[in-house]
Amino acid sequence: MDDSTPLKVALLGCGVVGSQVARLLIEQADDLRARIGRPLELVGIAVRRLQLERPGIDPALLTDDALGLASRPDVDLVIELLGGIEPARSLILAAIGAGSSVITANKALLAEDGGTIYTAAEAAGVDVYYEAAVAGAIPIIRPLRESLVGDEVTAVMGIVNGTTNFILDKMHTDGADFADVLAEAQALGYAEADPTADVEGYDAAAKAAILAGLAFHTRVNLSDVEREGITGVTSADIAAAKEMGCVIKLLARCALSDDGTIAVGVHPTMVPVAHPLASIPGAYNAVFIESRNAGRLMFMGPGAGGSPTASAVLGDVVTAARNRVRGTRGPGESTYSARGITPHGRVSSRYYVSMTVHDEPGVLAQVAGGFATQGVSLQAVRQESQGVQARLGVMTHLASGAQIERALQGLAEMPEVEAGISVMRVEGA
Repeated sequence: MDDSTPLKVALLGCGVVGSQVARLLIEQADDLRARIGRPLELVGIAVRRLQLERPGIDPALLTDDALGLASRPDVDLVIELLGGIEPARSLILAAIGAGSSVITANKALLAEDGGTIYTAAEAAGVDVYYEAAVAGAIPIIRPLRESLVGDEVTAVMGIVNGTTNFILDKMHTDGADFADVLAEAQALGYAEADPTADVEGYDAAAKAAILAGLAFHTRVNLSDVEREGITGVTSADIAAAKEMGCVIKLLARCALSDDGTIAVGVHPTMVPVAHPLASIPGAYNAVFIESRNAGRLMFMGPGAGGSPTASAVLGDVVTAARNRVRGTRGPGESTYSARGITPHGRVSSRYYVSMTVHDEPGVLAQVAGGFATQGVSLQAVRQESQGVQARLGVMTHLASGAQIERALQGLAEMPEVEAGISVMRVEGA
């Protein structure tokens, strides 16, 4: 085909990210043509409400017939930025069925039913790219999918939700309570009016599933990810972390277990201040990779926002378009290892356990004995007197989730221990 023949692009969604993608496709048309070898032509934008004003967007491009646009046989690339499961899944499958390659930022769909998308793309001989699905502008999908494909990744962990990192960072630096900082995050536009997906860890869990699947060549679904949000993190937890030389971050973590299975989880975690992830500020994201040969790698940058996310989308557009021009395909889903998921009770970590106890002789020995009966040894102890009571915090050495759960059950039955037992993971051996 002649070099002047354009590749046709359909855009599904014109929100914060979609409008930026449309703008970049138009403003950078000459540069994109030079990088791809053929021009790109934006032929339609599917929106839910045609009547909304969209400055800088040609109204002639807008349509509310998303299925008709996605299934056009003359379209080469479909960019899906609607989010959610449906109608995004049906529209992506329609695009693939029509022979289009797909670029998406839809982490929820990929985590819940990515296998259906990948299988359809493989059968149709088209690409699916999703760099923007995990960490905004940070290039993390391609390094795992391509750059490190000759290495063995042993662990991936990171801060993959900017809203929760902003909240925890403000709680740490300002000493503020969770509710106050959440309200500030909403006022600044970092948190949605309904922040559940962020603060309860659902968003980070979807991203953890995608990262785990890529890193360990295994299909990992959202249901495989152990999830805990940050709504239970208190200013007292923040203060305790400071005294222990740590900061609290919501970490997505996936790692090889000793038996070859994959441990995948999202939890508020005490991170030692010497760790690179401890210093990630505000709404930034960062992903830390450990591999056999390359060693430790870290990727950091803006994890959300229209322009940063649009940058990642455009990178995928260029790659998919180049493949189209050359008649080739990028890497598909890699699931050859078919590893199992480590049962949550067998996942090992250090833990910080805090509780209110009677402030009297022998209580610490009773508490230590409760841990010892489950084979859990203590690394550090922190106690703050509160009159006839004391707030006792203990940091354990490595222990399994099942051991900690049994120890907590024993503590709850001790007359010396009052209500208010809380537990948090601690990063590091």
